[in-house]
This record gives sequence, C-alpha cells and structure tokens, in this order.
Amino acid sequence: MLFRKWLVSGIVPVVAALGRSLSPMLFLGALSLYARQYPPNVPAPKPVSLPRPAVRVLANGLRVVVIERHSLPLITLRLVVKAGAEADPPKMPGTAQLVASLLDEGTESRTAQQIAAAIDQAGGTLQTGADWDNSFAAVNVLTDHTELAFDLLSDIIIHPAYAPEEIERQRKQTLSALAVMRNDPTYLADAVFNHFAFSGTPYSHPSEGTMDAVRGILPRDLRAFHAQYYRPSSSILAVAGDISAPDAFQYAERFFEAWKEGPRPAGVSEPAGPAEMRRIVVIDKPDAVQTEIRIGDSGVRRNSSEYDALTVANQILGGPATNRLFKALRSQHGLTYGASSDLVCYETVGSWVAKTSTRTPETIKTVQMVLDQLKRLRDHPISPSELDLAQNYLSGHLALDFETTEQVAAHILDLMIYNLPLDYWNRFPEALSRLNSQQIASSTREHLNPDRLVIVLVGNATAFEKELKELGPYQVIPVGSVDFASTNLENGAARQSGTGSRK
Repeated sequence: MLFRKWLVSGIVPVVAALGRSLSPMLFLGALSLYARQYPPNVPAPKPVSLPRPAVRVLANGLRVVVIERHSLPLITLRLVVKAGAEADPPKMPGTAQLVASLLDEGTESRTAQQIAAAIDQAGGTLQTGADWDNSFAAVNVLTDHTELAFDLLSDIIIHPAYAPEEIERQRKQTLSALAVMRNDPTYLADAVFNHFAFSGTPYSHPSEGTMDAVRGILPRDLRAFHAQYYRPSSSILAVAGDISAPDAFQYAERFFEAWKEGPRPAGVSEPAGPAEMRRIVVIDKPDAVQTEIRIGDSGVRRNSSEYDALTVANQILGGPATNRLFKALRSQHGLTYGASSDLVCYETVGSWVAKTSTRTPETIKTVQMVLDQLKRLRDHPISPSELDLAQNYLSGHLALDFETTEQVAAHILDLMIYNLPLDYWNRFPEALSRLNSQQIASSTREHLNPDRLVIVLVGNATAFEKELKELGPYQVIPVGSVDFASTNLENGAARQSGTGSRK
C-alpha cells in the first residue's frame, strides 16, 4: 500500500505534465493505461439488512409471512405448497407440474379467460408452477389492487376446476415440449445425471415427466394430488411490498380461512447412500457436433451445516465470475465457450456437478481436465487470495438477489421451506467470513470422491468411444432408447464395457 501511494504520488504529476504537452487523444490514452494498471480501491460491500418478517399462523394452519417494503406501490403474494416433483406418484412423473400449471386455467367460479382478463386489467402478473420441494402460485399487482390479488390467489389455490378441455390443452403443450427436450443435449445431460446421482430417491425422475406418463395422467389423478398436498397446514403465504403487516394478516384471514384440511400426505422417503463406484453413461447422439459433459458427486441437503463451506468451494470451482473450470478449459486451452458448476440442495438430498460442452474430438481430453480440476480442489489447499475473492463475490452479490418484492418473497419462503432461521441472509456474509481453507477442504473431500463420480456424456459416441476405456467401464445408450422409467435408463439390456468395446 505504501509503495502504491508512492507510485501514485509520482505518476500523477508526470501524467498531468504530459497532459499539458500531449494531444488530447494521447493524454486520454495515458490516463486509460494508468487506470487499467492501477484501478481504485473498491470499498467493502454494504451488508444486506432485511427487516425480520412478521409471521402468523391462521386457525387452519396456514402460515402467513409479511415483509413490508414501502419504497414502491407494489405488492407480491406468493403461496407455496411444500410438495413438488418429489411427491409425484411413482408411475406418474410430471403430475406436480401438471397440477400447478392448471391452477390458473379455471376455477369453480371463473374461467381461464376471466382469470387472465382480471389480472391483465389490473396490470399485474400471475404465475404458477412446481419445482422440487414446492409448488407455487404468485401474483404481482399495484397496491391499489391488493384485494383482487388475494381474491384471485385464494380462488386458484382452493378451487381449481381441472376442466377436461383445459387438461387436454395443457397435456398437448407438455407433450410437445417433452418431444423437443428429448433431442436437446443440454436437457438430456442434466436429466441423465440426476437419474443416477439421485437414484433411489424421489428426486431421480425428470420433474417435467415422461411422454408415456403425461399421456396416462387422468383428471382424477390431478384432483387426488391437489386434495392430498394442497393443504393449509403444509403451505406458506408470503406477502411482500407496500402493505402493513396487520392489513396483510386481515386479508389472509378473510380470503383463506375457508381453506380446509385434507388427508395427511405420505412422507418423503430418505435418500439412498452415494454410489459405491464411478458410473460413466454415454448418450449416443450421432448428429451431435459437440459433447455435453456432466461430472459430479453427492451433495448435501439445504439445511446442512456444510452448505456454506460447499457454496464457497463451488464458487471457486465453477461459480459465476472467475472460476477454475473456466480458466482451465476456456482461457488456457480454448476447449469450450463456458464451464461452470452447480451445488444443488433439496430437502433430503443434494448433488455437486461440473458442467461444460466441447467439440466432439476434444471430449475425453475435456473430461480429463475437469477431473483434474476436481482432484486439485479436493487434494490441495485453497489459496488465501482465492478464498477471499470467493467470499467477497458471494457477499457482494447478495444484495442483487433482494432487489424486487418477488425476490424477497421467494427467498424468505425458501428459508421456511427448508427450516432455516429467518435472519439467515442477514448473517450469511459473516458466516462466510468465518470459514477457513481447512473447513472448506474437509467438506470438499467428503463430497468429491473420484471413486464414486457420475460422468455423463451426450454426443456422438462413435467419435470418442475408443478413448472411453481410459475412464473405466461405461454404458452407451442410443438417444432413441433413453427411458427414464427404467433403472438402467434404457429400453432393453444395457451395454457395459470395461475395455472400450461395446457388447
């Protein structure tokens, strides 16, 4: 720092003197060169400070959480049901998403067109959907339309019609989307990885379902799922924006008190243990000109004590901004346009996966380089500067996740879904700053075991199959034979090889 001060004190007068003798363009160029070489010190990011939400439980068991934000005349209502794709019946994957997608397509008192007209006239938005661990409906309106927001949301949650014509229309849309996704290498790579990484758990099937399953889901199946899981005692309503907590609770009681309890749903099964040996699966897509690559291991559940440490490790490995995978694969070797990693954490299970794609001839070389980066992260300590950079990025980026009322509501609901403290995000930067390299290394060694990695390649297998023997035994599945309802993922016998040749 003293050297820098001396340098600045010496250079600035020189640059100023040059400015009096050089042309404006040359002078600006000199200043630009100086700015690039000696950027100003960046102040530490301001801590995120979210007001503690007000929480009340209604008589029927519905939890209501209110986050007041009066900066804009906007209000967000977001209701989550603590059941998503993991609650799909075993033979009917895609049920949760189909149930949720039909919530706003008609109720007992409103048609789909009437619902759409009401929200459009209010200048608002209405969204529904299902993910893992939750299904949701969300309404965003100006504060003047608060009553309409509560009315619409309660109606679609409590009284969905599931009209046969709307079911068939949504079914056709879903089947059309699935037909497209079956030929999308990115989708296939993610779905195949999840199939094996989450094998034996309710999270192993595609959340969108399969074509056979979606064709077979009947109206009574949708109604049965809704009756079993859409219950006030397993739901949370978040109200965020320009409204006082007392007013929000009053609206909630008025519009949701008629929601009655249904039968108690079956519990979610516990996850299976991690695989005992490495698994390599190749989806053969002969027309592919590049290979999608996924390599990962088991992770942690969202409320794990290791979550913060693995979040930092993931940021270093393949998180946004600067990361090791991108540097090695893109910057140093030009093998890909992008490389990243995801730490995926659900209620009972998680995964940690590296993602990239590359030209077909470079497939095995790229896989080996990803494996090298995983091994490096696992076996060698993280440098203090790299740790500091990751911690600062995660803390500094946090404020961007809470810019809108929708974001605030979604993040608060996540905390409640996964039974985390409501002040979690206020304490997150401090928790990150307390982590050291040893703690991160310990969690990394536990969840990056080279002997049990799942490796998925989607591409033209013929072009790189001879080199596959370098990785170990593998399974090749023609893209047209992929069957997510099968344990080994294939219609017919799987082809295994320990030498690189097919059987």
